Amino acid sequence: MEVKQSGVAGTLESSDVMVTVEPGGKGIEIELISIVEKQYGVEIRRAITETLKELGVDNARIKAVDKGALDCSIRARVKTAVYRACGKPAIKWKV
Repeated sequence: MEVKQSGVAGTLESSDVMVTVEPGGKGIEIELISIVEKQYGVEIRRAITETLKELGVDNARIKAVDKGALDCSIRARVKTAVYRACGKPAIKWKV
């Protein structure tokens, strides 16, 4: 997927994470601000990187402001922000 614009997902509430995805130059750049970075920073970055790889994103700048989100929340926020940044709907509804 090609990131074409800025996409944001999440909140700054407790137990959530706000993820911003923007077009990037070369590779993946992750800026992480977290209240638990010392304990879980490596795992948070891994969850972000793995989710981006699953979606086929090679070049992007990611800013994640974490307030103690679980792994599943981090991955969901990254996916939603990427879909928004690529201009694609996150869910295709079948009627």
